[in-house]
Formats: sequence, structure tokens, C-alpha cells
Amino acid sequence: MQRINKNVVLAVLTAASSLFLIFQLFYFKYYLSGKNGPGFSNLKGIISSQETTQWRVVKKFLNLVTNHKVPVFVVDSALLQIINKDLEQLKSTPGIRPQCHCFCEQRDVTTFGLQDALWESNENFFRAAEKMGFQWQKYEGRDPRLEGIEDLSGTKIPLHYIFKMASHTIHLVVFYERSSNYLWHGPLRLKRKMDRKFVPFRKLQFGQYAGAYNRPELILITADQLKMWIPKDPSEFLREILHSRFLECRYKEARSFFQLYPDDYSVDAIEFRMHAKRLLHLATLTLGDIGVTFWLSSGTCLGWFRQCNIIPYSKDVDIGIFIHDYKPEIIPAFQKAGLQLKHKFGKVEDSLELSFIEKHNVKLDIFFFYEEENYMWNGGTQAKSGKKFKYLFPRFTLCWTEFEELKVQVPCEAKEYVEANYGKNWDVPVKAWDWKNSPPNVQPNGIWPVDEFAEVIQIY
Repeated sequence: MQRINKNVVLAVLTAASSLFLIFQLFYFKYYLSGKNGPGFSNLKGIISSQETTQWRVVKKFLNLVTNHKVPVFVVDSALLQIINKDLEQLKSTPGIRPQCHCFCEQRDVTTFGLQDALWESNENFFRAAEKMGFQWQKYEGRDPRLEGIEDLSGTKIPLHYIFKMASHTIHLVVFYERSSNYLWHGPLRLKRKMDRKFVPFRKLQFGQYAGAYNRPELILITADQLKMWIPKDPSEFLREILHSRFLECRYKEARSFFQLYPDDYSVDAIEFRMHAKRLLHLATLTLGDIGVTFWLSSGTCLGWFRQCNIIPYSKDVDIGIFIHDYKPEIIPAFQKAGLQLKHKFGKVEDSLELSFIEKHNVKLDIFFFYEEENYMWNGGTQAKSGKKFKYLFPRFTLCWTEFEELKVQVPCEAKEYVEANYGKNWDVPVKAWDWKNSPPNVQPNGIWPVDEFAEVIQIY
């Protein structure tokens, strides 16, 4: 065997060491120097994001929708939370930045939204998706915009699209414009013959129920080398997600109700409903301007739930407000809007109630609700005697609905709320109603001290 020359081996090792040293100096200069910032962590972030299946699938999907001019925007709460933390930085440096933001950790689902009015469904789009390797499914539902008491439409519209590639799911939620200029999406319901194992449906954030949102203004950002449209105010959109649940008016039940109890089309009934509708619109605008949340309560809530309309013999509009949302600006705001304060009963700490009246003598009654551990309640006061009353309700949360061409809130647990106030026979009209005795949830709550009458019983 030929003897290896030690000098040659030493020369090779020296050359290799020199090359390695030069590489280290080059790496330090371009990636670790203070001049270029913390480049090592940035580079590592970019590699980690590109290596995730989510990043690769999302990139392909964004290329697909861009090529076919499908204006999707991010509605994924996990992504929006991450983006929101670095939003100003992302907007100030819109170019490619070597830093992992959105896709550093693997997630199974990424969710986008699409406004139906801005896109016309095209078969070429879905064929292109299939050529790229996507599997997809469409989920339809009834179009609520075409439904009413007189017409229970069966028209189907696409509500959700699911795209799948490898182990990642793209959920595309279709938003529709409703009459009150807000966006609505429907629930995702699987039909009997549909593949329930197509994607992990339980992990989808949207689709368990319908939702309602204000129309978001969108901005374009670049994160993880991907260009994406997002709501201009991600934090506000995230807040809306938490309280987006939407309840449709029960037109089928309302139609059955009117078959048993024909509606009142007298001149007085038509005029009252017209004035009550205007008053509800005014209340929505006034309270919205000062940032006070409210919901339909008492007879107005019953009218929505039972007959999808204002009850013509109720003679007022009733709304509820949680006492923690009370603001001193409420009274002057309504007075500025043209309403007269009719009475103020109770106080902020106990049984507060406000009543306003408009020029056609239609009242707006505002009941303030107090929360206890196991129930909620609002108070009532008899002006002549100073007697106090308490109306108990099971605890409830708030949902959106559409009523009288308005996006307004109602108790999500609507039936329980109505039953508490009107009993099991709430579906039978009762015109003779005594607010002190008729409600099944009313109970005596003492009497106001005489020396407080001037404060807690104010009639104008």
C-alpha cells in the first residue's frame, strides 16, 4: 500500500480550516452583524415558516385566488391575533422581511372570508384548484334574504367552501350583504351523504352558527413573504368574532301564528308600527353613537320572536341595557335626538328605568338589567305608592338578529327569556296586560323610602 504523505494531509486540513473560517466570517458579516439586525433569528424564522405544511398550502391558495381575482381576506382569529401584535411594523415595512410572523407553528386550519357581492362564482377557479392539487367541497344553505312571512323561499346559496391539500385545510367563509348594510354568514351543516371525515370539522372556527359583522375596511400586508388582505382594525374584528352569533327570525312559526291570529291591518296599527319602527331606528343610532349596547326586551322581543313584527297593541318600544353599560349621556343623547323624558324611576344602584316619548306619543321604555350569580333581573316602580317590583330572568347572552331592517341584538336564549316574562302560553295574544301582576316572573321587591321619592320617582 502506498504511504500517505503527511505534508499533503496537513495541507488539505489547513485549507479546509481556512475555508470554514472564511465561511464563518461571511456568515457573521451578513447575518449576525448589528448593522443588519438579529439576522440569525430572522433567517431561522423564515426557514421554519416555509417548512410548515400550512405555509406551503396557504401560499398555493393565495396564488390561486390572486390569479383568478377572488378577493379573500383573513378572518382566522389565530392569525389576526399574531398579526395584530406586529401590525404597525408590518405596515411600516411592507416588503419582504426575513422574520416568521404567522406560520411559525403548525395549525390544521386557516380561515379566509369572501364577500359574495365582490365575486362571481366561476368553474375555472375550481378546476384550477384541482389542478394545483386541492380537494374541495361546497356547503349550501337557504338564502334568508329571500324569506319572509309571505314567502318561505327554498333558494340555496353557497355558504362555505372547504379546500384541502396534504394535511392542511383552507376554510373559505362566504359573507353576504343584508338589508341593514352588514355582513352575514350562514352556518355550516353537513348533509347525510357528505363525508364527515373530509376535514376536522370540529376545528373550524366559523360555521357552528350564523354570524353578523360590520363591513370591515381592508388593508394589504405582507407577512412571511405572503401578501394577504386583512381587516384594517384586527382587534375590532376579533371582538366582533366573540359576539357574532346571529339568530334568524322564525318566519315559519310567525306564518303559523298569523294563520291562527290574523294580523291587524287597521290604520291605527299601521301607523303605530311605522312610528315604532322609526323610534327603534332612532334608538339604535342614538345608543350606537355613545357606545351603549342594548337588546330587544319585553313586548318588542316577544313580537320579534313570535311574529317577526312589532305587536300593534303594545303601544311602546321596549329595550334592555345592562346596568354596567349605563352612561349619564343616555338621557341628554335622546333629548338631543328629539325625545322627551317621560319618567325616570329608581337609581343606578337599584331598579333604574327610563321612559321617553316621541311626538306621536309612542314610548321608548329602557329597562336596566342587574346580574346575580344565578339570574338576571330588572326593576319596576309604582309611582303612586313607591312599591318596587323585580322581574327575574334566567341568565342569558346576546345574539344579533335582523328586525325591521335593523341589525339589533336579542337574547340568544330567546325562548327562555320570553317564557320567563310571558309564561308557557306566550304564543297566545293577551291584550289586557297588567305589568304588576301579569308577568309570571314578577315579585315584590319592597318599597322606596319616602325620603328618596324625589330621587327615585321622577315624572315629567
